[in-house]
Amino acid sequence: MKKIFVFPGQGSQNVGMGKSLVENFPLAAQLFEEANDALHFDLRKLCFEGPEADLKLTHITQPAILTHSVAAYRVLSAETGVKPDYVAGHSLGEFSALVAAQVLSFADAVVLVNKRGKFMQEAVPVGTGGMAALIGGTEANVKALCDAAAAGTGKACEMANLNGGGQIVISGHKEAIDEAVRLAGADPVYGIAKAVLLSVSAPFHSSLMKRAEENMRPLLAEAKLGALAIPYIANVDAKVYKTSTGVADRLTAQICGAVRWEQSMQLLSSLEVSEGFEVGPGRVLSGLMRRISRDVKMKGVDTMEDIRSLA
Repeated sequence: MKKIFVFPGQGSQNVGMGKSLVENFPLAAQLFEEANDALHFDLRKLCFEGPEADLKLTHITQPAILTHSVAAYRVLSAETGVKPDYVAGHSLGEFSALVAAQVLSFADAVVLVNKRGKFMQEAVPVGTGGMAALIGGTEANVKALCDAAAAGTGKACEMANLNGGGQIVISGHKEAIDEAVRLAGADPVYGIAKAVLLSVSAPFHSSLMKRAEENMRPLLAEAKLGALAIPYIANVDAKVYKTSTGVADRLTAQICGAVRWEQSMQLLSSLEVSEGFEVGPGRVLSGLMRRISRDVKMKGVDTMEDIRSLA
């Protein structure tokens, strides 16, 4: 029975995240201290106490989720000996997966995602972009909807997250996203059961992130990469990789590219994976897995109680 560890992305943060791990496992406390030292601000305090408005800032959210995820991974490994056969991460979570796979050091990764968050937030002026979740449409229908909204407004409207279970997130200029949501409700040809505008600070995983991609490219190219210890599934092409060659290019392309999560998780049956662990805050990926494949049984690794239950 093979196992995959999956690591969550932005949106899984919550005030109090990581607190039970730090209070019960010195390994987790040490990691949060390492994050504080690398970032030169008190990430631990923001995670434990908030305020929520600060924790939602992209340049804080990203290192917060990465730190919690890596802490949970290391404690799980130390306390239970459970090891993954594969790793994958949703968007930001790909960095956590690559720390677990020993490609990136934690200290390097936490600084990289802090900068990634800043660059993403600064890529376009606040209010310029938007995102929306569409429920019920096929990839082909959503692509047609995006093309129609882009043509009608002269603005960018693109698929950002292909999450599975009939959920696709779109991203782009606010006018085009608003038009896509209007068309989704007005024209049954697209087969969209529900369209919901998302409260986000920037149009992630769209061409509007080009400036962020350009800023991250040299940082990722210069990053020290270790040998890949665990095969990982990449977001941009939903392929399994067994070496660290090309990691920097894929992490760069991921900033503007779509997260192909459903396609990634559909690989698991051919890889003989039947057990999954969602490592980090929240249960978003476990919920998606239930819609994609009932053959992979998921367990959450978020709190001290979760780890004790697996020991």
